[in-house]
Amino acid sequence: MIILKIIAVILLIAACVGVVAQVMDLSTKSNGHKAYGPYERFFKRFLDAFLSTGAVIVLSPILLILIVFGAFKMKGNPFYLQKRPGKRDPKTGQEKIMKLIKFRSMTNERDKIGKLLPDKDRLNKYGRIIRATSLDELPSLINIIKGDISIVGPRPLAVDYLPYYTNHERHRHDVRPGLTGLAQVSGRNSIKWDAKFKYDIEYIRNLSFVNDVKIVLMTVKKVFIREGIGQGEEHPGNLYDVRADWLDEDGIIKSEYQDDSPI
Repeated sequence: MIILKIIAVILLIAACVGVVAQVMDLSTKSNGHKAYGPYERFFKRFLDAFLSTGAVIVLSPILLILIVFGAFKMKGNPFYLQKRPGKRDPKTGQEKIMKLIKFRSMTNERDKIGKLLPDKDRLNKYGRIIRATSLDELPSLINIIKGDISIVGPRPLAVDYLPYYTNHERHRHDVRPGLTGLAQVSGRNSIKWDAKFKYDIEYIRNLSFVNDVKIVLMTVKKVFIREGIGQGEEHPGNLYDVRADWLDEDGIIKSEYQDDSPI
């Protein structure tokens, strides 16, 4: 009986957070992206906030353990904040820069002159474990509750990549970025950039509850079988290196590489 009451309280709290989040989302002006059906317009934000709030409450013991253990293993702050572009601001048309919260998987160890050691030397056993199991992503549930990201959507990438998107590819920022997405379950780190962006646009075109559920289930499967997670697959490299010759002197994509086609 007590367990049922606890579950009821958790569901009530999560539902309240979800309703508030959905109402606030409905009151926000569109950035030019037309919602694909009632799910995206009226239910997706509610489900994001509802499920994430419930997950934070239920997983709070695990989160607490990881915070304490992480502080010990990382020799300091167990959290790592990454600046990432989010959904485009309807007023400016520019991506809102958010801080994505993750558990730190690399230490801040430095050499004698104060320079950070190479990544391979700072990635310890604890860091490899939380990366392989995606436990480092758990704090991002807070970003979902805040409305920075969604559970499913185009994966948020580095801010430095923004100048290298074509206008067509920038449509990936018409919706909230996601903790997981179609590109991630279709190859994660092993697929090329052009393919990643095509998957992102395909997701937006076909955004639906059914497709979101499929992506979540495929994500869970990949995490458990560790498919495409640090198993030596070829990484496509940094976008600014791959497209180094795409920008002109003013830092604008050259016309021969630009793509203005709508989605």
